[in-house]
Amino acid sequence: MERRDFIRLTGMGTTAFFIRSSVPLFLTSCRYDGMMMNMRGRPVSVIEGYFTTLLSIPQTINGQATLTAQRTAYNIFEGKISQVLGYQYGSILGSSIIVNSGENININFQNNLSETSNIHWHGLLTPANMDGHPEDVAQPGRSLNYNFTVLQRAGMYWYHSHPDGNTAKQVFLGLAGVFIVRDDEEKSLNLPFGEFEIPLVIQDKRIFPDYALDYSPNMGEVMTGYMGPYITVNGVYSPYKDVKTRNYRLRVLNGSNGRIYNLALSNGDFFTIIGADGGLLVSPQTITSLMLGPGERADLIVDFSSYSIGTQLFLVNKTFSAGASQGTQEFKIIKFKVAQNEKDTFTPPGMLSVIKTIPESSAVKTRVFNIFNAGMGGGGNEGMSMRGMHRINNKTYDKNRIDETVQAGSTEIWVFDNSMGDEPHPMHIHAIQFQILDRTGGRNSLISSERGWKDTVMLLPGEKVRVIMTFGQNKGKYVLHCHNLEHEDDGMMLQFEIV
Repeated sequence: MERRDFIRLTGMGTTAFFIRSSVPLFLTSCRYDGMMMNMRGRPVSVIEGYFTTLLSIPQTINGQATLTAQRTAYNIFEGKISQVLGYQYGSILGSSIIVNSGENININFQNNLSETSNIHWHGLLTPANMDGHPEDVAQPGRSLNYNFTVLQRAGMYWYHSHPDGNTAKQVFLGLAGVFIVRDDEEKSLNLPFGEFEIPLVIQDKRIFPDYALDYSPNMGEVMTGYMGPYITVNGVYSPYKDVKTRNYRLRVLNGSNGRIYNLALSNGDFFTIIGADGGLLVSPQTITSLMLGPGERADLIVDFSSYSIGTQLFLVNKTFSAGASQGTQEFKIIKFKVAQNEKDTFTPPGMLSVIKTIPESSAVKTRVFNIFNAGMGGGGNEGMSMRGMHRINNKTYDKNRIDETVQAGSTEIWVFDNSMGDEPHPMHIHAIQFQILDRTGGRNSLISSERGWKDTVMLLPGEKVRVIMTFGQNKGKYVLHCHNLEHEDDGMMLQFEIV
């Protein structure tokens, strides 16, 4: 992206391009304006690009590998080099790890940063000492080994850094990647595969004048979540993808720190959802839009067969109501260009999977987690410190405190109550996949992606959600937290122990 493009995108003339100390005005706009807008609870507007850069597809690796957290450089913007973090040299994000259910993985994590780091296997059912607990970290220059058996159904999970107090920065700068599990049930469906199965990691970014990623939230942005004006997919700003006249499987991850996306096709056409966080749904659902909160995933089928060569179609964000900080702007995320004819006989099967419903009557305990008291001056012994504006049950994270104790093998109902809240909160539970029973208030119902296995559930302002789960036999300490990563680092996380 050239200097003139920044002027065009930010609506500035050349005579006003530099201000005090020769700081570019676009930087002031992105940081100062963003700060003031967020302090008032107003959204950070997205700046669309030209969609002329080819989408990057992450390389794939198996479960026997080394991931090195390091500072490196990458072309987020066409023709410009950005300083980022990555799990391999010369790349933002990490390779897509693809394994079969039942396989053992042996991942060596090398920390070449100047700060502690680790890896959390988001959505995977791992032993406690393999989970990437916020306190289980590698010191600078040291390493950790993650060795465990992948015991779960096919699905798209993901991995990212998870050190206490520093998760948001490290993920924002690039320490994340996709983790795909295969199994025989999924293989029997003959879903689109190879070049027709595309992971899409959607994130928003801010940049410094030299195009390095800028992570510098102020207090207001800790309140709302840190959001940027530049939408990237797989680490590329404003990309496009050439497609053929056939069905594609899009494996979508909302990898943003705090931004929610309400996904749709720009022409309003239908698409199909076949899976969510924890794998396949019972049956395909035909929809025109889908809301994804930070940390959530969706497995989509988009049929390009009816479009003529030359058609351009966008995956867009549609407006939605989620408090004052976001949802007011429609914007494009990625462009698809229909470039080649190809006959395709695939149709989504009427039945995808069998999901055994957990009966409410099997729950031995119900726990309530109050998440609407997240705000400045929320009480408690932390007072008005910077950390502590976001709480669960009026508590912030304390590594020395066990907040909940659960029995291995037991079934429980957990209630996340945001009924009096004015901010959205995507709540994530480690160690488990759960089923969502119901939502009251707000949208007052479940959406299509919430009728399968989940590990993260979005609560908009005014909503209360009940989830049910059966804990496995992996004993030890895990955490539950808001996956708005600024909220998490601010202390919106509790610790539970399976005994």
